[in-house]
Amino acid sequence: MEFDKLTIKMVLGLLILAILTRLLPHPPNFAPITSIALFSGFYFENKRFAILFPLACMLITDIYLGFHSLMPIIYGCFVINTYIGIKFKKLTFKSILLASFSFFIVSNLGVWFFHYPQTFSGLLTCFTLAIPFFVNSLAGDLFYSSILEISVKKLSQPNFIIV
Repeated sequence: MEFDKLTIKMVLGLLILAILTRLLPHPPNFAPITSIALFSGFYFENKRFAILFPLACMLITDIYLGFHSLMPIIYGCFVINTYIGIKFKKLTFKSILLASFSFFIVSNLGVWFFHYPQTFSGLLTCFTLAIPFFVNSLAGDLFYSSILEISVKKLSQPNFIIV
């Protein structure tokens, strides 16, 4: 697996973005990892790398933030989001919404399973309490996806100098 200079800078930039935004204070769930997973899916030719890269970003920061019982479910959500990026082959409003909703549904099914009564009432309570987190996730996904899209277009311009 060989990367050109642009791709190496892209990987380092995304890694720094992921680490800083997860470690610095921020609103809950307002983070770029979903956007990075989508972006990895359509941008990186090596799909194994595309799937592992967002997971590596998460693992690096989870070493500092701490491990938890929902990690396999959360990491699985980012695998799904990378797959969405692979299938869509580009960043679209629809792909961002699909990634945000899939994360919301899968992660909260995990929260419900491990932390709430296994009843319809428990499910309803879990998803109702998660709505503010979903609003932050969706806002973050739209924001960071826009930033990534603008950055890629800027870096792809022939007159843009990469040092």
